[in-house]
Amino acid sequence: MNAKKKLEVVGKSRRRVDARAKVTGLARFADDLTLPRMLHCKLLRSPHPHAIIEAIDVDKARAYPGVHLVLTGKDFPVPFGIMPVAQDEYPLAPERVRYVGDPVAAVIARDEKTAEEALELIQVTYRPLPTIASPQEGLEQPETRIHDYGEQGNIHRNQSYEFGDVEAALAASDHVFEDVFFYEGNNHMAMEQQASLAHIEGDGKLTLSSSTQNPHYLHRQMARALQMPASQIRVIACQNGGGFGGKCDPAGHEIVVSKAALMLGRPVKICLTRQEVFYQHRGRHPILMKFRTGVSKDGKLTAVHLQTLLDGGAYGSHGPASTFYSGVLTPVTYELPRFKFEACRVFTNKPACGPKRGHGTPQPRFGQEVQLDKIAAKLGLDPAEMRLNMVTQADSLTANWLKIGSNGLAECIRQVVERSGWKDKHGKLPEGRGIGIACSTYMSGAGVSIYWNKMPHSGVQLLLDRSGQVTVMCGATEVGQGSDDVLAAIVAEVLGIDTSVVRCVTGDTGLTPVDLGSYSSRVTVMMGNAAMEAAGRVHELITAAAAEQLDTLPEQVVMSQGRVFAADNPNHGMSFVEAVVLAETKFGTLGAVGNYSPPKQPGKYKGSGVGPSPAYSFSACVVETEVDRATGMVHIPKIWVAHDIGRAINAVHARGQVIGGVYMGLSEALMEEQAFRRLPPKLSAALVHRIPSMLEYKTLTALDMPDVEVMLVEDPDPNCPFGAKEAGQGPLLPVMPAVANAIWDAVGVRIDEVPITPDKILRALVLKREGKTPRIGPESFPEVPYPESVFVLPPGEGGDGNESKNVSRPSAQSSQSSHSRMEVTAS
Repeated sequence: MNAKKKLEVVGKSRRRVDARAKVTGLARFADDLTLPRMLHCKLLRSPHPHAIIEAIDVDKARAYPGVHLVLTGKDFPVPFGIMPVAQDEYPLAPERVRYVGDPVAAVIARDEKTAEEALELIQVTYRPLPTIASPQEGLEQPETRIHDYGEQGNIHRNQSYEFGDVEAALAASDHVFEDVFFYEGNNHMAMEQQASLAHIEGDGKLTLSSSTQNPHYLHRQMARALQMPASQIRVIACQNGGGFGGKCDPAGHEIVVSKAALMLGRPVKICLTRQEVFYQHRGRHPILMKFRTGVSKDGKLTAVHLQTLLDGGAYGSHGPASTFYSGVLTPVTYELPRFKFEACRVFTNKPACGPKRGHGTPQPRFGQEVQLDKIAAKLGLDPAEMRLNMVTQADSLTANWLKIGSNGLAECIRQVVERSGWKDKHGKLPEGRGIGIACSTYMSGAGVSIYWNKMPHSGVQLLLDRSGQVTVMCGATEVGQGSDDVLAAIVAEVLGIDTSVVRCVTGDTGLTPVDLGSYSSRVTVMMGNAAMEAAGRVHELITAAAAEQLDTLPEQVVMSQGRVFAADNPNHGMSFVEAVVLAETKFGTLGAVGNYSPPKQPGKYKGSGVGPSPAYSFSACVVETEVDRATGMVHIPKIWVAHDIGRAINAVHARGQVIGGVYMGLSEALMEEQAFRRLPPKLSAALVHRIPSMLEYKTLTALDMPDVEVMLVEDPDPNCPFGAKEAGQGPLLPVMPAVANAIWDAVGVRIDEVPITPDKILRALVLKREGKTPRIGPESFPEVPYPESVFVLPPGEGGDGNESKNVSRPSAQSSQSSHSRMEVTAS
């Protein structure tokens, strides 16, 4: 790519390359697949939240007409899990169930109806065990262990990090604010339920077609659980009808149908019901949070001490990463010189929580942004101006050693303030109407892979032939976010062709180079950089061959709009197809590979691998709200959101991603919750999700959506392909706190927990009329046995990103006495 040319594909609004297939119904999802002689699988699930399996009698089910196979836990002796430190799941529970819905047996039959009938014939004898319903119970009852591993008792993950002397900074602050927040768990609610089809190829190898976001990690765990060489397994990630993190984990049903196909030599398929999707879950962690925040008189942050308590559910899943993410990005949005972060994830007898859009970061973002609004009100500052005055700077290091590249947050704030008419509305609208603001940060991909190694995070292979066809192969998965379109656009831009010439082959471990999957908003940056490298190498071959024909230097050859020509004589050239023929004649079959690994993280302390990213996106959001004081109902007429995207690969596509994030954030803010309750003792000891269906689990409909005005702030980041950062997850994060802040502006009540439902607003309004603090939310934070902090000096204080072992800090006694001199506001 020597000769310079204007961008012709990147940055333009285009129809997505997969649009036609999706709108005409030609796209094939996992449940659309059928094969000759295909059998169907159904799972028997536990009715108990916690119990020992004393016996399973499957004889009647095996003898039932039409049944081909019955599997139980004894058929799966090896556990699996997405993370190497949390491989605690079995495809079918062998000895103990840990939540209502834990699978214990599988029936493979000629059709789904027969399999369901046979399930009724399986007799399971359970011995119930005490149930842990919340993280608080898990801490209080360490002897009732859900797992035999973990930090202690029911604590799965427990950690503490301190960057600089936080207690000293709080003691020296002009004001200290202390708040407790709660964020309820919720489900991804993807349109498509998980489905999988396993079969044996003609060469005897196993192939699994599945609705997965991470074919590479699924491939790895299948090899482990099935105890067979990975080279004998092929995983195809089908088109996904939405993922949002819910299809990141390898799932037990994927391994069950694979085992059945191996044993029977016939294709075996499963499609989960919506109720089973709630059981599979991996949704947002319920998190209780406590913020102690020091500020100066002008509202600048001096220190933050953040404590989080996560309800992890019954299994590890992505829990270790989620625990880190409940705090590590806190210093990226605003300048924060001192930061202490304590986090604890506790096992409970509920479906396992995992990564949902934002992966542990929306919860603390809600807490911090609402607290900042309280701080602004207390200090008499404009919330937008206060935020604008303390945004982090481009090309800087945070207190916890995260490297920020480009940063368009200030411009995002300025744009939403101007477009929304903020200065004429905030605090000035009639009673019942209000406006609120919040900001956020998110990663453009995790800087460290789940399995630590020095191999690339993404690889792309390019193949060209004499017809001019360009085939690009990558393991990245299209989950509806448009990654195939990004891949085609980047290759097309480099080679000067239209995206219609590019054929994408993605998400297939049997054909494509490894990509670590569609999560953490990583695909555009990592796959994109790999694609640029591969396309650049092909570009060099084509321009070298064309230069001889054009009698010029290769660096003077331009590839543009399907033509290849000399830069100083555009009329002297050839078609792209003709240039490919010349290159194949000169060099032989044309192909190239590219790969990408993120830059090394600057932090060297233990735990520094979670949080680093090649680039960070930034967002600002203003929400206008109308609150009915008689009913507590909230109506949102309009939302303004500005997103620092670096550069939009496809502007119409990027806007769609931002609006999708706003939709999900607003739905979480106002109604979504996967809450649990105990059944009455006379009925059962079960702890159950009380609304495990789409009829009762409330989400916004199209009729509920407000007008959303999107502003894409473009400040290209040098670490990203054509400067493009993420747009999949960041725009969701500020929506929930902006809603809460707008409600405060409208009716003067604080709802310090999500979801913000009408009954909570009405209760807060009653408190306001009674002259009490008009706030609904958690009242206290429990005593959590956090470990001693890993202490690290922040940049600029003599630190180098390594743990500091001999730093003088206040003792617990002196810290307490210093704290007593501070002005503490329970805001």
